[in-house]
Amino acid sequence: MSAPSPQVIRWGAERARCTPWRGDGRLAHLAPASDSQILSTGFVRHCLGRLAGEGYAGVVTSALAPPEQAGFIGAGFDVEQRLHLLAHDLSGLPELKAPAGVRLRRTRPQDMDAVVRIDRSAFDEFWTMDAAALEDATQATPRARFRLALAGAGVSGGGARAGETGGTGAQPAGYAITGKAGSRGYLQRLAVGRELTGRGIGRFLVGDGLRWLKRWGAERCLVNTQEGNQRALDLYQRMGFRLQSGGLAVLGTRIEP
Repeated sequence: MSAPSPQVIRWGAERARCTPWRGDGRLAHLAPASDSQILSTGFVRHCLGRLAGEGYAGVVTSALAPPEQAGFIGAGFDVEQRLHLLAHDLSGLPELKAPAGVRLRRTRPQDMDAVVRIDRSAFDEFWTMDAAALEDATQATPRARFRLALAGAGVSGGGARAGETGGTGAQPAGYAITGKAGSRGYLQRLAVGRELTGRGIGRFLVGDGLRWLKRWGAERCLVNTQEGNQRALDLYQRMGFRLQSGGLAVLGTRIEP
């Protein structure tokens, strides 16, 4: 399944990217076209008018830092979810050690059904991604790495269907999407099947992504996680990420066609 091509809304020098939120044709996902641009209230209202005309009933934003939120709040958006923001300077990376029976490889198109099931087991409904949204995540940065963790029969908890990896006996257990834009890296998505948490698979995936970013010249990596996700927060901090002040928020509003 191909991700819908992002719509770019332009108004003067301001630009925003828009796609359907998690495959929901009535809910739009609106994000600044670059992470350095702060959108004005006037532009956000212009976007809402465009999206209302296209039949959308609501809009949610990407994860925004406090300065980026002002234009949306001025246009009537409210906070939907608050997030921790963490950063890693890519120095002193921890040893990359594979858990027993686990290996990583590039994610293939035939893996996507299993990846979506892993995603649904790892996140609550608001945050889950379908195949199109996951593909869009890999296209959000100029360079991206989409790695799948495979667990042998002695490790797997049975979350994937037999035969999905071509008869190797190893089954999908987790995945990570890491992106790079300029000197900045992003751990965009990390999920491990619920029955396999606590076995080092998430740590292995994060460590792989950090080393890939450093190899390609990134100087910093950012990641965010919901304020209530203590397991993820603990993992990132053990891996050397540091909490950043201010945090992030996803904002939302309803609109009338």
